[in-house]
Amino acid sequence: MTQTQENCRAVDLSFYKSWLSEEIRDEGREKGRAEGRAQDILLVLEQRGLNVSDEIRTRITDCRDPELLDHWLTRAIIAPSAEKIFEEE
Repeated sequence: MTQTQENCRAVDLSFYKSWLSEEIRDEGREKGRAEGRAQDILLVLEQRGLNVSDEIRTRITDCRDPELLDHWLTRAIIAPSAEKIFEEE
């Protein structure tokens, strides 16, 4: 057996199967979904030709609430301006 093979066998991989590791992966997935949804909102607004200010862009991309992002995406489809996606119905 080579030294490299011995080193690989000696590595403790239990962390990758632990609850903490799972929690970290879950948080990463949630963050990724939120970032994707934020990009969807921005894409809809931009494709509709609506002006998206830096303030609006930041508010959308900083949001991590999936329900709120879904609500904003739905509103982005019909809102007359980017600012209107934040207004209550």
